[in-house]
Amino acid sequence: MTITTRPSRMGPSLLGGSIDVPVNECQHGTPRTVSPWTGEPGTVGSVALVGAGKMGLPLAAQFAGHGWQVSAVDVNPAVVDAINAGHSHVGEEPGLVEAVAAAHAAGRLTATTDGTAAARTTDVVVIIVPVMLDDRHQPDYRYMDAAADAIGPGLHEGSLVIFETTLPVGDTRGRYVPRLEAASGLKVEENLFVAFSPERLLSGHVFQNLATYPKLVGGIGPASTARAAQFYASVLDAEVVAMSNAEAAEFAKLAETTYRDVNIALANEFANYAERAGVDILEVITASNSQPYSHIHQPGIGVGGHCIPVYPHFLLSRAPEMTLVDASRRANDSQVDRAIATLEGALGGLDGAEVLVLGLTYRHGVKELAYSRAIPLIEGLRARGARVLAFDPLLDDDEIVHLGAVPWAWGRAAPTVRAIVTQTADPIFATLDPAWFPELGAVFDGRNSLRDITLPAGVAYHGVGIGSSVAG
Repeated sequence: MTITTRPSRMGPSLLGGSIDVPVNECQHGTPRTVSPWTGEPGTVGSVALVGAGKMGLPLAAQFAGHGWQVSAVDVNPAVVDAINAGHSHVGEEPGLVEAVAAAHAAGRLTATTDGTAAARTTDVVVIIVPVMLDDRHQPDYRYMDAAADAIGPGLHEGSLVIFETTLPVGDTRGRYVPRLEAASGLKVEENLFVAFSPERLLSGHVFQNLATYPKLVGGIGPASTARAAQFYASVLDAEVVAMSNAEAAEFAKLAETTYRDVNIALANEFANYAERAGVDILEVITASNSQPYSHIHQPGIGVGGHCIPVYPHFLLSRAPEMTLVDASRRANDSQVDRAIATLEGALGGLDGAEVLVLGLTYRHGVKELAYSRAIPLIEGLRARGARVLAFDPLLDDDEIVHLGAVPWAWGRAAPTVRAIVTQTADPIFATLDPAWFPELGAVFDGRNSLRDITLPAGVAYHGVGIGSSVAG
């Protein structure tokens, strides 16, 4: 694919919601396998993919599907065994089961727990392991440090190392290049090449994203940038953007995710005011976004997932003066407390009340609990004396119990439930029958997805930015 220094086109307007971007067709011919691989166009070599999780395994399959010999590295022996048997341990990603099976059958995908050996026998190492937050909202490097330390001794003359995990600005150069040089005895930009290239993927859409979004690449120096860009040009069908340096690429990923957090915080503050003003915020957003410079996102009960609640803190760890970023994080996190306070007011208190929470994953359709707002929601309800029931179509009873709630089976009568809170907008919730809950007094619609349900007389409905109404 094309390598450029800036995206050739800007994305279309979001208009406050999701967009579909055309998928690029694969234009790669039959590659020539070489060893060692030095970045020559039209050639492929061998790559170690460190971190074979929900994002790493699809990358491994993508690389193998474009002719590369892939060694997936993971600390979990069960994951390694599954891959070596041709099976995907991730079942929810469309096309992944088939892609892993095909790569294994072609002899281009194996797995190991030995990162040093994998680095020693491959031309490229791509690292995609978690960097999350510690209790002080600072980056937690334990897994990334371990991954870098594992591959370091195996690096050799001409190795290319690419970090795909989102990092604070400056970490590729300042934190990891010294570790890799010390462990390998190599010198970056001379016989070792290091770059940062952030993943820009959404669970459930990974292969589509890989063929759609421009791939941002920034190296420690021009030689690293060029080699990393050539690698991605050989494995991706999207445009590759060779940025000026690693720091620019690191910042770009933090900027795009923080923008979403700030935008959602603004939408939530608009929603809070809309309730006081007596207007429907969804009508306001739709009208505002009919002007092409307005891209207001959707309000809700909060923001979860691996990215949006986390990466603004990466910025703040380096630039605490970003007061807007800090305020946005606090605004979005406060939405859960607003929901609980609304229920308290509607029921006259929560002590002893039975509350049903619908949707526990951070996003409907994705079995992932990372920073899900259901977790503080359940904790907050229980702290106020409520008995919390919960349902999520993706979770079993044991997983729900682990979160501190009592499992509820969809469609089962629940005569003592006094309130319902939606934390995701799973389509099944639109089929909810209020007759299952004869003592229902209030519904807090955390994703504004139940507003068309007819509630019994006397039941209070509250949406985010829609305000409260009582069924007549």
